[in-house]
Amino acid sequence: MTIDPAKNTYPYEGDSAPKRKRRAAKKTAEEASAPAAAAAAPPPASPAGPYQSTEDPKSPQSDPANTEKRMPFLDHLEELRWRIIWSLLAVVAAAVGCYFFVDQIVALMVHPAPKDIKLIFLSPTEAFMTYLKVAGYAGLVVAFPFVAWQFWRFVVPGLYAKERKAVGPIVLFTVLCFAVGALFAYFLIIPFGLKFLLSYQSDFLVANITIGKYLSFVVTMLLVFGLVFELPVLAYFLSLIGVLTPQFLRSKRRYGILIIFIIAAILTPPDAFTQMMLAIPLLFLYEFSIFVSAAVYRKRRQRQSEEEKQWAG
Repeated sequence: MTIDPAKNTYPYEGDSAPKRKRRAAKKTAEEASAPAAAAAAPPPASPAGPYQSTEDPKSPQSDPANTEKRMPFLDHLEELRWRIIWSLLAVVAAAVGCYFFVDQIVALMVHPAPKDIKLIFLSPTEAFMTYLKVAGYAGLVVAFPFVAWQFWRFVVPGLYAKERKAVGPIVLFTVLCFAVGALFAYFLIIPFGLKFLLSYQSDFLVANITIGKYLSFVVTMLLVFGLVFELPVLAYFLSLIGVLTPQFLRSKRRYGILIIFIIAAILTPPDAFTQMMLAIPLLFLYEFSIFVSAAVYRKRRQRQSEEEKQWAG
């Protein structure tokens, strides 16, 4: 054996024919084992880098219809600001229009009261300020469909494509439930409530009701009943996005009843009769909300099972 003069290594096999044959066989064996090693090696990283998505293209999450469009927090605030501005402009414009019909609106609101009632005002400005308030409340009622639409338009970017399809019916039922609640208060609650409350008059006790107090009572009842009748719509939406379940509503029924009576005590005048007039419909609405949530939950579970079968197949 000799020292390799080029690499200064030891030993050096030399350049004889048998040694050349051994080196050629070794090279052939290395070339034959290269494809198997390449197949066993992990695939090279794509140009997208180490953050390449690893989810199954057949999974529901990879469906383009379920992809979310991220929006920065400041853009959310800007969107909310413009929704509020447009809603306020709609309410102001509707209130200005309603002021030209304020006499008819006041007469309509006095209609549920007993026929012999006489409304008074105790200061020179009370009647004028009351008419302005009535016009403002009427403008809010008239502009309520537009305000509801603006609210749901703000919520839409946070929903999936399938959930966005339900926004139109939700807006429709929001307006419908508010109208049903207001009409329920106008034709049933307010007439019977006033008849009961004014029945305490006697020879030495006479009711002298100011126009401001009376209209404030009527408007409060209309708005409160209109809003609480939105409970089924709220239950439908929360069940649709998976936040609320019928099991939760059933298990928390006793706490729900307690909260209903607390809300009735806060939103109504401080007497037991009007509180009961609001609490009893709320109890029925709570039970109806359980029915609505159960229907949405069953449909949602059925759709999820169908999607899982579709992606699994």
